[in-house]
Amino acid sequence: MNSFILGLIVIVYLLAITYLGFRGYKQTKTANDYLLAGGNIHPFVMALSYGATFISSSAIIGFGGMAANFGMGLIWLTFLNMFIGVVIAFIFFGRKTRQIGHKLNAHTFPEFLGKRFNSKAIQIFAGAVIFLAMPLYAAVVLKGGAVFIEEIFEIDYNIALFIFTLIIAAYVIAGGLKGVMYTDALQGVIMFVSMFFLLIWTYKVIGMGFNEANRTLTDMVHLVPEKLQAMGHRGWTSMPATGSSWWYILVTSLIMGVGIGVLAQPQLVVRFMTVKSDRELNRAVLVGCLFIMVTTGIIYTVGATSNIFYMQTEGKIATAVIGDLDKIIPNYIKSAMPGFFSAIFMLTVLSASMSTLSSQFHAMGTSIGRDIVSTTSKKVLNTTIITRVGIVVSIIVSYIICYTLSMGVIARGTAIFFGICAATFLPSYFCALYWKRTTRKAVLWSMVSGFAASLFALLFMHKSEAAALGISKAIFGKTVIIEQFPWPVIDPMVVSLPISVIVIIAVSLIDKSENAHKTG
Repeated sequence: MNSFILGLIVIVYLLAITYLGFRGYKQTKTANDYLLAGGNIHPFVMALSYGATFISSSAIIGFGGMAANFGMGLIWLTFLNMFIGVVIAFIFFGRKTRQIGHKLNAHTFPEFLGKRFNSKAIQIFAGAVIFLAMPLYAAVVLKGGAVFIEEIFEIDYNIALFIFTLIIAAYVIAGGLKGVMYTDALQGVIMFVSMFFLLIWTYKVIGMGFNEANRTLTDMVHLVPEKLQAMGHRGWTSMPATGSSWWYILVTSLIMGVGIGVLAQPQLVVRFMTVKSDRELNRAVLVGCLFIMVTTGIIYTVGATSNIFYMQTEGKIATAVIGDLDKIIPNYIKSAMPGFFSAIFMLTVLSASMSTLSSQFHAMGTSIGRDIVSTTSKKVLNTTIITRVGIVVSIIVSYIICYTLSMGVIARGTAIFFGICAATFLPSYFCALYWKRTTRKAVLWSMVSGFAASLFALLFMHKSEAAALGISKAIFGKTVIIEQFPWPVIDPMVVSLPISVIVIIAVSLIDKSENAHKTG
């Protein structure tokens, strides 16, 4: 594509998000504006912001590459994202979160938990977990955007990462949540439209319809590498053999880890408190479901179908042509799509990355400014200024972590963070909404045990991370402490979430102190 036209498209896009960020800045007068967008966001904007924040470059680049490897089985994640991430989240979690959050005058997810259970310790610990764990998720999203810029512009990865980080930092620091949500909505529209074109052109370029392409993929089962066949891979249109290591990786890590973990994402929970009534949340459900279905369903389908394209053009499946899973989708877009669409889809990836990163940095910044510094300080501090400083720190930390990431890590890094959030926050969050018997002590112990169990499983039980970190090997002389199958391939969340649930129930029933919360 002509570099002038490509540059012009990018400049127009950047001017648009700069305007929206500036508009958010001009409308941000109070801490409530900066932290909760004033609490009167339109449901359409809220739904698009929620969806665009949820669907990051991790979903498009990382999970799209995973679909090329695992196949159509990832479509189950689309179903969970819609049913749990939107329907259950909005109707059963969102309504009560909005009602209770407004009654408590809570501005962040940790503050919501802290005020609900009348405990500064809970708020501080939750804020600390977000600040410590979220940079990993932000780093993999940063990598997804930078990798795509690197492929399309053919520039050095380090330069792409630096430019991308600066752009995001500018409007997040200035505009607060209102600026973030305005830009999210624009980015969501771009993502939605681009995905339709991607799907249509994919079937055009391989010269097949949907049914024929599926039959072709099914007939390619003999091309699955022997190593993956031994692990349970049964082709790109079939689920892995039940109970195989490939099945455990797909189901417990990629599908369940992300599908369940979405309920306890701090940057998503706060969206529920940006609308003024349950009616707005109800209206947002359909838009949210449609957005998730289109964006994730299409990219997973295209990821799997890319194997046909590479067989036609290279005589090999996608993973044989491109060793790094994180580069399959960028390479496919560059090779299979018309030149003008490379620029459009680059904006889609940038939109997905920027919408998620802006919310992540905002969540990390408020965790430092609102939940840790302001809560522990005896002086009355300017929350907005401290939060902006916190955002800067979060961006720098995430930027540094991004340099340490290896190939094919984007999807796995996302699953790790979602699992940590589920184990640490989900039982406490649910009880904050629905179980008045829960005590402060139970919540704190549940969060600590869930977080600790997640770290322990990552370091000593789950082979992928334990082998890379080498701590278990150094201490115990073996990669994982439980070598019996299937423990080395079961996602840490399968271990840590039940522990967190058991702890909050047991301690609440045993603890004879006054109930933790009274708000109805």
